[in-house]
Amino acid sequence: MPAKFEGLLDQSHLQDIKLDTTSSWRPSLKPRWSIDIIRPEFISTLRPGTPKKPVRRTAWLDGLRGFAAFVVFIHHNQLWAHGIMGNVVYENAFGFEGRHYFSALPFIRLFFAGGHFAVAIFFVISGYVLSVKALGLIQKGQFHVAADSVGSALFRRWLRLYIPVIAVTLFWISVLHWTRVWVAIGEIKSTWTEDIHNWYILFKNYSFVFLVGNESMYEFTRLYHPHSWSIPIEFKGSIIIYTAVSALSRCTRNARLWAEAGLVFYFLYIVDGWYGALFMAGMLLCDLDLLALDDNLPYLFSYLDNFKELIFFHLFLLGLYFGGVPSCDGPEYANLLARSPGWKWLSKLKPQAAFDVKWFFLFWAAFLTVASIPRLPWLKSFFECRVNQYLARISFALYLVHGPVIWMLGDRLYAATGLSNNIDAHKEHIPRWVEAFPLSKKGTMGLELAWWAPQVVILPVTLYAAEVVTKLFDEPSVKISNWLYKKTLAPAPPSPKIG
Repeated sequence: MPAKFEGLLDQSHLQDIKLDTTSSWRPSLKPRWSIDIIRPEFISTLRPGTPKKPVRRTAWLDGLRGFAAFVVFIHHNQLWAHGIMGNVVYENAFGFEGRHYFSALPFIRLFFAGGHFAVAIFFVISGYVLSVKALGLIQKGQFHVAADSVGSALFRRWLRLYIPVIAVTLFWISVLHWTRVWVAIGEIKSTWTEDIHNWYILFKNYSFVFLVGNESMYEFTRLYHPHSWSIPIEFKGSIIIYTAVSALSRCTRNARLWAEAGLVFYFLYIVDGWYGALFMAGMLLCDLDLLALDDNLPYLFSYLDNFKELIFFHLFLLGLYFGGVPSCDGPEYANLLARSPGWKWLSKLKPQAAFDVKWFFLFWAAFLTVASIPRLPWLKSFFECRVNQYLARISFALYLVHGPVIWMLGDRLYAATGLSNNIDAHKEHIPRWVEAFPLSKKGTMGLELAWWAPQVVILPVTLYAAEVVTKLFDEPSVKISNWLYKKTLAPAPPSPKIG
């Protein structure tokens, strides 16, 4: 049976915690200040010669999630450092309106601005790992156990996703008030109490994903954490998966597969539900992988077995090309895509239901990529390597903390090296930082010395902050949600007496 997972950016090594009465964990108000928390792990983990741990069958999924989180880190640092010009170049196709930049080339652009592609991959991975345990039980005919598994996962899901967001945003507000340091993101109230009250008003609506026209979600992310926009979508996608697993649990194999594929089609082509399509695609891939383990795939797949690596290599390349879709938003986006070199004819594939067409192409990019990786041994081994496994462990925290590090530290370092994205604001609020250590900005955009030099500080600080948040908030959120669920369980009925 595959390892148990929880979804987006979760640590799989924590997901095997059993919900039994022998658990020794108890909620505690004592701070966990210890050598274990403050000791940086990335130095020893990434050092050559570190013993390599045994690789699990699904370790490539962890590694892909970790690598995708790092791509988001690179993307946001690139956009922040290069300001308006960075958005113009990175968010459009190579050659658009006569601009030819190496970093905007197909495939190459993913290393500079692959953040949207990474988020789409997060959602496919979530659909896969949220359904893996229940689907495995369903395929074995253990329907009651599968229903219990879905109920347990749904109970814990909100807590698992939102506790780290609560902790990081409250800490961020407190730091801004305690230090009164200037940052270019959001705005703080005159007092800490006033800000906490405003945070509460916005957060309660941000966390209620069923609120129609939830403007509070956008206001919360604007003021306190722009990158957390994906968390409510992650929760909605989780509910889609748990609902689909429950609804299809008693179906035959073929009926279940057709229903999963039908839901992907519905979300992608009938309604504007791109995130639902991404989650359901992950569930479909998971179902097929589990059937393959039991040698129980539909007979059609046996015809393609001898050509598997050839087919998926080309699908992987196609997925990478789609992953570089121009990412400018707005109602005129479809026309913009048609004017982008390399996308004129592809833009005609846009479904009528899709409002933001980039997510249509990102669906196919993420789906084809996740489907291809386990069928290409050389690629699978890359995501199983020690570096990507380390990134997987801290990936959720990395996703949450890299923004505050950019806004407080990175902004100043980029200004110091000459990459000021808002020179007027910097001269007004942090004049001593502006070009304090000017470095060369020559060469390929995104590879300038003025961009690389600050990473010597920004990257280690971000990794270290992610490790601390993982230990203080991320890992405990898993234990807290498990503990609370265990506390709510009714006692097992007594066994009937025989004789």
